[in-house]
Amino acid sequence: MSRNSLKIVIILAAISIIGIAVTQIYWVSRALDIRENQFNRDVNTALRNVAAQIFEINKTPSPANNPVNQLSTNYFVVAVNGVVDISLLEFLLVNEFEKKNITADFEFGVYDCSDNCMVYGNFISTRSDRKMASITDLPTWKDEGYYFGVQFPFLQANLLSQMGIWGFSSAVLLIVVLFFVYTLLAILKQKRLSEIQKDFINNMTHEFKTPIATIAISSEVLKNPGISKEPDRLLKYATVIENESNRLKQQVERVLQMAQLDEKKIELHTERFDVNDLLIEAVQNCALALPGNRGNIELKLNGAQHTIVGDKLHLTNVINNLIDNAVKYNSNEPQIVVRTYNKKNMFCIEVEDNGMGIAPENHNKIFERFYRVPTGNVHNVKGFGLGLNYVKLIVKAHKGSITLDSTLGKGTIFKIFLPVV
Repeated sequence: MSRNSLKIVIILAAISIIGIAVTQIYWVSRALDIRENQFNRDVNTALRNVAAQIFEINKTPSPANNPVNQLSTNYFVVAVNGVVDISLLEFLLVNEFEKKNITADFEFGVYDCSDNCMVYGNFISTRSDRKMASITDLPTWKDEGYYFGVQFPFLQANLLSQMGIWGFSSAVLLIVVLFFVYTLLAILKQKRLSEIQKDFINNMTHEFKTPIATIAISSEVLKNPGISKEPDRLLKYATVIENESNRLKQQVERVLQMAQLDEKKIELHTERFDVNDLLIEAVQNCALALPGNRGNIELKLNGAQHTIVGDKLHLTNVINNLIDNAVKYNSNEPQIVVRTYNKKNMFCIEVEDNGMGIAPENHNKIFERFYRVPTGNVHNVKGFGLGLNYVKLIVKAHKGSITLDSTLGKGTIFKIFLPVV
């Protein structure tokens, strides 16, 4: 799938997900409004029936207007203009609510407007775990007499509990959306891995092709019977074959080494040693490999505590990798500084160069396996994109850390922190 096609798929997917979510929210909201309106109608009808029965029992005339007044979504008051029997009121409320299939918990209170006091209040629940509540904010009625108020404190929870199919559909929709997003992220990750794999195969082919071709040519020369009469020439081509074979061996060992690290099969053979000795030897060996003896590697040992416990072979490879990168990714004459110092309980090794540097957007990716900076002339440099990943894994295995400080065009500083003894 091309990059443009993938962008179109992502945009359409995002629009679809947003559209589905908005539609679901809209219909759930509509369903909740409809259920709430139905609830209000049922409560009004039930309370009117209660008021009518009280008027009939008290033998008082029914008012011309509606005695039920809804003060808020879950709060209703009913004017009865006479003394109300508490037990009778509770019985009538429960009975009428049952007829209308109103199962919500409610609290009611009776208010005497002549004395401006509440006569009685109670909480009715169908659940034993509900704690008793009380009505304390009943307003003063405009007329003299009695009225009672009914409040549903858990109305929203009750309405939501009755929307089973909508809740189920919303949960299913959420699962579908999450699965869709996960699938899309998996596709993006797979595409990136495919590009990395392709790049790795191209780099590996190039790395192996050159030494194999050199060995083949040298072998053809050595087949010439007359070569035995030219010992210097014979030694030259034999040396070429040996060097290229060692180069192939190093590349194969590096790939196998990363495979072992990936499978967590590698073991550190730790010992206590002076890291300064390791750095001196590594810098001396790398200085001999400078192209055309051009450039310089300077060593500044400023760390007072330089004894650590670790694997000398792997830590040597770490330093060699960093110095090798400082040489390879440098269009100038390499000027490399390896310095050490102590910071708290850590021994710090800095490898600074004057190379091409790394852009900020690549800082977080540079330690990823197979990743190679896709700018400048970096891809003209041979490699698999394994070196820095190996460095990070080894440093982490030693309970240390590595950081990067780099500016494009101005060089790079790698800082390794290892615990000291």
